[in-house]
Amino acid sequence: MKYSVIVPVYNRIDEVRELLDSLLAQTLQNFEVIIVEDGSTEPCREAVDDAVAKGLDAHYFFKDNEGRSIARNYGIERATGDYFVFFDSDCVIPPRYFENLERMLAADPLDCYGGPDAAHESFSDTQKAINYSMTSFLTTGGIRGGKISLEKFVPRTFNTGFSRRVYERVGGFREMFSEDIDMSTRIRLAGFSIGYIDNPVWHKRRISFKKFLRQVYVFGMSRVTLKLLYPDSLKIVHLLPAAFLIGSIILIVLGLTVSHIFLWILAAYFIAVFIGALIVTRHLKIAAMAVPAAAIQLGGYGAGFIKAWFTKIILGRGRNIEEEVLMRKGK
Repeated sequence: MKYSVIVPVYNRIDEVRELLDSLLAQTLQNFEVIIVEDGSTEPCREAVDDAVAKGLDAHYFFKDNEGRSIARNYGIERATGDYFVFFDSDCVIPPRYFENLERMLAADPLDCYGGPDAAHESFSDTQKAINYSMTSFLTTGGIRGGKISLEKFVPRTFNTGFSRRVYERVGGFREMFSEDIDMSTRIRLAGFSIGYIDNPVWHKRRISFKKFLRQVYVFGMSRVTLKLLYPDSLKIVHLLPAAFLIGSIILIVLGLTVSHIFLWILAAYFIAVFIGALIVTRHLKIAAMAVPAAAIQLGGYGAGFIKAWFTKIILGRGRNIEEEVLMRKGK
């Protein structure tokens, strides 16, 4: 089977070079690479040309900036493979990824698959701390994918793929936040098989807590949009960050006004995060940094969710339910 690797890019020339180098190192080269430059001011064409000169079957396209989903669709339309594989531009792919993928899909043919992401040893301590927070059961409940999860597995575009037949039936990505969750939901509703494969990629995280906060805040807001599109998609696990934020504020107020025991209740959770991170990373500094990373992830997501719920659901502002339904129908 031939795969088409499709990667949207916006001002990520250094990351793209690392991604292409990792694709050159694959033990199985049964794929083409489609790089779609989405109106970058710092194009990565030279990096693609260098990879082609080294033997990579790569194709470069430049288009006006319209968003990553439209860029992915642009790449799909120009791909020749039987199966489309999607990575983020800040991913690094382990050498045996496609060898493993070929073997796994041969053993269990799937219309759509998704896999996990992990931190490479070369990543910064901040990225490793954020990686722990993004993948730990203590913070996400397994939402990002894995064998143990509080939510039905949903492939994400940092490590996912689907067949050409899926695209011909379901169509491409919508330009929206959490577009990969929307796409996975549409694939599932169309009756196609979706599964988890234990074939990780190394995925760079945000380089600062400030950027991480912005990312998870948007994640929280997009969950309300998904609820409007798919009313049954909202699960209890999605409410936990908002509950954590509200509960933390209450505990802090009670701890400062009633008894310090309430502060110790909150501290117990973060001690658990620290111990969990220390066991996983075996690095004292990263474990310590995982504590604020967890607070930012849960608090930021919860704040975004609460704001979107208040403005969209309670006040009915922004895109209303009728517009969400029209989006769902592709109108």
